[in-house]
Amino acid sequence: MPPIIPIIVIILIVLVILVLATNIKVVQQSKAYVIERLGAFHSVWGVGIHFKVPFIEKVAKAVSLKEQVVDFAPQPVITKDNVTMQIDTVLYFQITDPKLYTYGVEHPMSAIENLTATTLRNIIGDLELDQSLTSRDIINSKMRAILDEATDPWGIKVNRVELKNIIPPREIQDAMEKQMKAERERREAILQAEGQKQSQILVAEGEKQSVILRADAARQAAIMKAEGEAEAIMKVQQATAEALKLLNEANPNEQVVKIRALEAFQAAADGKATKIIIPSEIQGLAGLCASAKAVFDGVEPNKPKAPAQNDASR
Repeated sequence: MPPIIPIIVIILIVLVILVLATNIKVVQQSKAYVIERLGAFHSVWGVGIHFKVPFIEKVAKAVSLKEQVVDFAPQPVITKDNVTMQIDTVLYFQITDPKLYTYGVEHPMSAIENLTATTLRNIIGDLELDQSLTSRDIINSKMRAILDEATDPWGIKVNRVELKNIIPPREIQDAMEKQMKAERERREAILQAEGQKQSQILVAEGEKQSVILRADAARQAAIMKAEGEAEAIMKVQQATAEALKLLNEANPNEQVVKIRALEAFQAAADGKATKIIIPSEIQGLAGLCASAKAVFDGVEPNKPKAPAQNDASR
């Protein structure tokens, strides 16, 4: 009989150790435990090690404090112009109060889903189809504000609401595709017309510039020609002036002047004039030249002929 007592004691010690071990709780990061004592809320355990009183306290709920994402199934909604669409939403939320989350509402996820569906129907019901398709940001903002306010008593903070898909009826989709195709064709026609217009404008501008450049080139050529002629005339006059200057500096006698006059008359006589008036000085100069030639040839000169008339025909 005495050996039985140590065995019982050992068993009791093991049971105590097991009870104590099972009532030691370690709360992980981003988690919270809601503790009830004798069926009533007692406290919320945060991160760390905690000891639960056996048979008196219990963990009512382990709550995750991380941001959570839930994707709700598509919900049928009706627009203001009586078009039925399927819209599915994505909700981003975070539990901020574990106590309210545990005791605020039964089945919180189901409550949030139903609240999201009713809120979405109310918002889409005030919009037409085109507005519903192009106003996602406005719908998201309205839904987030409404859901955040409604879930605040549940200890839930709604961070974002996104419309994942908006699926209109098949006939509406076909009509929209036809409308988009017609719009693209219209834009294509406008772009082609604009391209042709720009091309014609560029061609006309090119022809205009070409005409302007040709006219400018002709004007520049005429100016250069006139400048060249003027420069040539100026050079001739300068040469004549230089010759006269040199002639004056040489102090020529009367005979040289008469010979130069004869040469000038000879150049004038080579022209196309039908009548030439011979000055009397040149007639005498011609006789002088004939006498000089006869002397050089060793022949006596003949008597000079009678002076010719001042007006002679040639």
